[in-house]
Amino acid sequence: MKTMTLEEFKESSYIEIIEELIKRNNGYVTSKLVSALGIHRMFLKIMLERGQIKKVGNGIYTGLNTKPDYLFILSQENARLVYSHMTSLYLHGIAAKPKNDKYDISVPSKYHNTRLNNNNVYYVNEKNYNLGVVEVTTTQGNVVTAYDVERSLCDIIKFKDNYDIEDIKSCIKKYLKSEKKDLNKLYNYASILGVKDIKLYIELLK
Repeated sequence: MKTMTLEEFKESSYIEIIEELIKRNNGYVTSKLVSALGIHRMFLKIMLERGQIKKVGNGIYTGLNTKPDYLFILSQENARLVYSHMTSLYLHGIAAKPKNDKYDISVPSKYHNTRLNNNNVYYVNEKNYNLGVVEVTTTQGNVVTAYDVERSLCDIIKFKDNYDIEDIKSCIKKYLKSEKKDLNKLYNYASILGVKDIKLYIELLK
């Protein structure tokens, strides 16, 4: 999220500064961001009680007219969350929107957070956790962390029993039509992640 310095707003009140933070961050502000500026979090509580902002997550607030972006909110609540598998492919425009607002999420193997319980959580060893991590923009214009397309394709094939085979085929076909496809990267990821049948899928669907 975008921050700023108090020097930029010498004549502004703390509440006016928080309102500017919300404008700069597509309608969002966090208690962490406010504290980093040296502003006490009680000002967020004051604004909440006055009906100037809404609380949408743990330490996460929005302007009154901001439509909740649940992908963004969840990622802000969980610093080590990486959107993966079908959810990542949705963010990249390859897969359909996740059903029932349950997201595919990858976290390090030793990371546990009860806020993720209603989602499909995959625990990844630290060695491969950062492989293919990129930033992507949600449909509401907020930046979240996800795996790239090649890593996500490897993951859905590795865990193919969790998905409809037709959905997997559809994603691969769209990928093969993309000008941005990188089969060398795909095969390299597959080797690292132990996805042995990736080439078979590619050859069958070319």
